[in-house]
Amino acid sequence: MLTTLRRGDTVVIWRLDRLGRSLKNLIQLVDRLEAAEVGLRSLQENIDTTSSGGRLVFHLFGALAEFERNLIKERTQAGLSAARARGRKGGRKKRLNPEKQQLTLQLYHERRHTVAEICRLMGIGRSTLYNYLNEAERHALQTT
Repeated sequence: MLTTLRRGDTVVIWRLDRLGRSLKNLIQLVDRLEAAEVGLRSLQENIDTTSSGGRLVFHLFGALAEFERNLIKERTQAGLSAARARGRKGGRKKRLNPEKQQLTLQLYHERRHTVAEICRLMGIGRSTLYNYLNEAERHALQTT
């Protein structure tokens, strides 16, 4: 549709949510239409960006949605901070307990087994093994 639009055309849609995947995407699309001098008309929300009032309403909707997104973000951050203050730690639990992690690192440093063998023996993936190695290296650097 975007490639066939010409200056002065108006895109008519049933609802705003039918045009974009997210509000941010929708605003970018409307900005693109405005730059090409193409209007947008939403039948359900009764918004017509070919008029100054319609553009105002659309941008007010956008500003309110951005405000709501920011509130959600702030609340999420506050909740995470409160959880950290209570001693909660986010993320997935470690696949191996500390003893098995130590054994895994020992097997790796002995160089008698391949990475694939160690991973199969411990029941972990290659990336998990390398994550443990990186974590041990960071810990060693911090303690020196």
